[in-house]
Amino acid sequence: MPEQLSKIREESSKPVQEEPKENKSKFNWTSDEKQKCLQEYGCEILVDNGSSKDVRTKQAPTDACIVEYTANDQLCFDLTRGTQYKLFDMYYDKFKGGIKNIGFGYGNIKPNMWGYKSPQKKKRK
Repeated sequence: MPEQLSKIREESSKPVQEEPKENKSKFNWTSDEKQKCLQEYGCEILVDNGSSKDVRTKQAPTDACIVEYTANDQLCFDLTRGTQYKLFDMYYDKFKGGIKNIGFGYGNIKPNMWGYKSPQKKKRK
């Protein structure tokens, strides 16, 4: 009996290793689905399952929309580009009616300048 008590004391004195917590920001869209959405619906997903602060960024195009929906009984926010009726079709096909709101984003970059890279200057001979 004293041996069992000593074993219990040894185990309780060991530091407890915490298991890593699951990351809350699990992605709802795979890269293949994002490409399919771009080709099929003409919609681009900029932020996938971000926080409300992430999707309210000003470093986005002015035509971006914030989509609020439920997936796996969890409220999710996406920042996407596209027309609102195409966005509705895309999210309805994926989540079957879990859409809560589609609203305008807070971006301030012109859509034609989004992702723009200046051309490289040619070297003179």
